[in-house]
Amino acid sequence: MNDLLPITVLGLGNMGRSLAAAYLAAGHPVTVWNRSADKADQLARSGAVRAETAAKAIAASGMIVVCLSTYEAVRSTIMPLETELAGRVIINLTTGTPDEARQLDTWAKEKGIGYLDGAIMAVPPMIGSPEALILYGGKKELFEEYQPVLQVMGGGTTYLSEDTGVALLYDLAMLTMLYGAWYSYFHAHALLRTANISAEMFLPYTTNWLQHLIVPSLTSPEAARILDEGDYTTAVSNMTINKLGLDNIVKSSRELGVPADWLLPIQAVADQMVAKGYGNDGFERVFESMIN
Repeated sequence: MNDLLPITVLGLGNMGRSLAAAYLAAGHPVTVWNRSADKADQLARSGAVRAETAAKAIAASGMIVVCLSTYEAVRSTIMPLETELAGRVIINLTTGTPDEARQLDTWAKEKGIGYLDGAIMAVPPMIGSPEALILYGGKKELFEEYQPVLQVMGGGTTYLSEDTGVALLYDLAMLTMLYGAWYSYFHAHALLRTANISAEMFLPYTTNWLQHLIVPSLTSPEAARILDEGDYTTAVSNMTINKLGLDNIVKSSRELGVPADWLLPIQAVADQMVAKGYGNDGFERVFESMIN
């Protein structure tokens, strides 16, 4: 694969502009298109060719990087251009669902279009860096052929599976952890704010708690083994203890006027597990309520 392969980027939001800029910086001929043409101004000044239509942008390159707002936008943009896309390769980096990725892959195969679906696990300023992680699903031979060109967008370019939906499944799994952590962090500081304790004052304790308890408990091989094997025995902190902790958080939050609705389903599952006789198991036992 020619390292200076012409690249077309469809979609110039913050991420799309960063993807195009990475290819420009690496010396690739880059053609860009966006519904709002002014978003290409800076890229055009840097050497990108601004296409008037998506069809003209596609005609300029054999590899088409797509980064639009939704899969609906992707479908409405590329499906009418199946003739122009025939024989080309789509690298779809749009955020969506695994089923949407699989459906688009099926359409692409029917039309003779190469297709890889990717999930960008990085923010725009990271694009082009060795640390930028981008996960891919799709035909392995296609990924291997284009891997040197894909790595321009991120040094952490990683192939996962022939299943095009897997990359987005990883994406959703990591985002679930992100939003859960974010919201719990905000809830914690809402409780602290009732006693005029600032985030800065609490920061040393946040750091200690995360580094020495939360991160190890979620990222160690032992944590993975517990879920994979379904072995919930513990000598550390059982379900009954954690249920009492949840009860106290919910009760105190209500007393302090801090909304705790997001915790109620978790509290209910812990109650059910104790009622079923799993009080001596680890809190990981709640995982069974999600997969059965």
